[in-house]
Amino acid sequence: MNNARNTTLIRSSNRIHYGISVAAMAVFWSAPAFAQGETAADAVADQSGPRVEDQQPQAATALNQGERVVVTARRVEEDVQDVPIPVSVLGEEFLSDSGASNAGKLAQLVPSVQFYSTNPRNSQVNIRGLGAPFGLTNDGIEQGVGLYVDGVYYARPAAAVMDFIDVERVEVLRGPQGTLYGKNTTAGAINVTTKLPEFTAATDVELSFGNLGYILAKGTTTGPLTDSLAYRLSFSSTQRDGTLYNVNGEDDLNDLNNIGARLQLLWEPIDTLQVRLTADNTVQRPEGYAQVFAGVVPTQRAANRQFAAQAAAFNYAPPSTNPFDRVTDLDTPHRSYSDFGGIALSADWDIGPGTLTSISAWRYWLWDPSNDRDFLGLPITTQSANPSKQYQWQQELRYAGDINEDLSFVAGAFWFNQVTKTLGRQEQGSAAWRFLLNPNAAAATPGLLDGYGQTTDILSDHTSAALFGQFEWDVTDQLRIIPGLRFNYDEKSGHYIANVYGGLDTSGTDPTSVALRALQRSVLSPQNYESSGEEDNVSYNVTAAYDFADNYHAYATYSTAFKTFGLNNNGVPLDAAGNVAVQLATVAPEDVKHIEIGLKTNPAPGVTANITGFHTTIDDYQVNVVNGQVGVLRGYLANAEQVIVQGVEFDGAWRVNDNLNLYSNIAWTDAKFETFTGAPPALEDSGGAIQVVDASGTRLPGVSEWALAIGGEYTQAGAFGGRTGEYFAGVDASYRSDFSSSPTESDYLNIDGYSVVNVRAGFRGDNGWDFFAWGRNVLNEEYFEILSQGGSSSGYYSGLLGDPRTYGVTLRGSF
Repeated sequence: MNNARNTTLIRSSNRIHYGISVAAMAVFWSAPAFAQGETAADAVADQSGPRVEDQQPQAATALNQGERVVVTARRVEEDVQDVPIPVSVLGEEFLSDSGASNAGKLAQLVPSVQFYSTNPRNSQVNIRGLGAPFGLTNDGIEQGVGLYVDGVYYARPAAAVMDFIDVERVEVLRGPQGTLYGKNTTAGAINVTTKLPEFTAATDVELSFGNLGYILAKGTTTGPLTDSLAYRLSFSSTQRDGTLYNVNGEDDLNDLNNIGARLQLLWEPIDTLQVRLTADNTVQRPEGYAQVFAGVVPTQRAANRQFAAQAAAFNYAPPSTNPFDRVTDLDTPHRSYSDFGGIALSADWDIGPGTLTSISAWRYWLWDPSNDRDFLGLPITTQSANPSKQYQWQQELRYAGDINEDLSFVAGAFWFNQVTKTLGRQEQGSAAWRFLLNPNAAAATPGLLDGYGQTTDILSDHTSAALFGQFEWDVTDQLRIIPGLRFNYDEKSGHYIANVYGGLDTSGTDPTSVALRALQRSVLSPQNYESSGEEDNVSYNVTAAYDFADNYHAYATYSTAFKTFGLNNNGVPLDAAGNVAVQLATVAPEDVKHIEIGLKTNPAPGVTANITGFHTTIDDYQVNVVNGQVGVLRGYLANAEQVIVQGVEFDGAWRVNDNLNLYSNIAWTDAKFETFTGAPPALEDSGGAIQVVDASGTRLPGVSEWALAIGGEYTQAGAFGGRTGEYFAGVDASYRSDFSSSPTESDYLNIDGYSVVNVRAGFRGDNGWDFFAWGRNVLNEEYFEILSQGGSSSGYYSGLLGDPRTYGVTLRGSF
């Protein structure tokens, strides 16, 4: 195993659905089939090709010619086919051309990745269906999928919707990671490697224009300041009109309005020392993530509290019952404002038989939202916002080296702290009493909830420390044994303070006032409790890797993993006596046991075929429980007794000839609650006497049984305007079978399978100037990204729509 530097850089940018290009011209892959590194034919055609770090920006087509694909998935640089874990690699140009502008978009390229978001705070990146609970985010839990940018851990899920800038490659690691990564992750990791400043002056620019008023501008400039100091300055700006029309205010929603910038300094005072300082900031100001009325189902409420009766009582009708008319009537402003950035300092020092790496980082995320929580043009919930401030600190020390020619190792220490402060507000309107309360005495007091609200003060403070390491022993020329061990310590504390205000005055002590006050507090209740805890744990993995031949590599892994306990910092339900159920303030940690068996092969020249099978068991799986009581508006965290996820994945690529490249990635996943006896009722079962159901044997939300990504590109040498280069045409298609969009599987909240096809065609110049036309979702597939239960148990539900067909042109150049 060869040691190499693993430097640190912070990614910064904005969220964009349709951008297809990146500014920097130091291209890692220039054909899509090669960008899927684990499945790329490039990885096998020439095992002696130069390392990525030796390639110059001008060598834009180097990897087209069969040079090895080098990754840092295991914290050292090695050929991707030699890595005994399932890892998909996507290069810069493929990410750009395919429109994968952020981590959330990887789901269209890597079938094992799932991404769901109702706004940046409520985003989940899962791998194989595992990672984060489906539903509203809770500040008191950890992410099961780690997002790292040059070694810096991004703790908040909002990072998944921030754009890539200056990315060299993205590695998606499937399965538990912890003995090599600073933060323990139970489902996988997304490892982003970005570009270093250069000592040769260069400038890259890019402009894209498209329908819906789409404009993307990117630029990067780099060069020397002294003989040992270089800089790199990058920016990105994206604008696009909305894809949803709001008749209430005559405005378009779900637009793009982003800008980001990053500055880097690289200092190399001696040949064995490299120091890198980065600072970045990204600003997002969209009116985003609005949902549309999607349908109605019968629930367990009384007939005059079903949605049809409710709507009739207010003489209300949605602007359209066809969600794909893309029309809504939301009566609360939509705002999804984020500021995201930080500073990082990394150093790599070649000392002794290896390299010592230090990563120090501070990051922040500021979140300022406004949402229409009831998804209707009725004054049910007139205000629902949880603005947050999050700050995190990280320090990691890691040493990677060779003990002798048969034994190498990676060992490290990690410290991390994050503090999240949320000051929220929720307020009910004049229609809330009918939707949130059953027929009773409140029927005579329709103003009971009008103006009734709740302010919240939520604090989460989490400190994590770990020691981790892994050895690799070359037992023979063919057999390697790779054990790893991690010791982890976590300490958490927090509080939830909620105060209520407004509504009908129920402060009296008479029986009627007491009864009405109890009804108000069944919707929003004052709460004040603290939660805290600490624990340590040990996890490990053992891998055996065997090379049957130069082009046939098998591996088998058994690993354990641990997701630390969670804090219920979104409030908890009331017990039968009307008191806060403080015993629910913490949830148990997850205990993961994982088995993986894989084979990586190059059965013929230009062909890669890799397959892996896995089986993961999680005890005390952390889930979001949406209380089925009529008036309860928020969910809380709980534990499902056991979850089992198993599946088979295939990654393949074929370089048919010098002009044509094809790839295919297929995932079959069986993800289910093996035991979940305390599940909330599905939408159709809500609003009745039964508040808990047995969901054992049902499928996990958000996971398709079948998912695939296929595509290819054809190139032909030629010239345009006197410039030599190549013409190209490419297509990328993805498919996902139907999946549940409900925390407990419903007969109704299921998203049908769908396909998305993207195309591109244009000219790549040898001198670094490219232009091409592109289309996203060119078949204009109508699909939902997520379905959500409405703001009551009256039976209506809403949906977040996938993007419609978009198209445009891109020009990019380097000089």
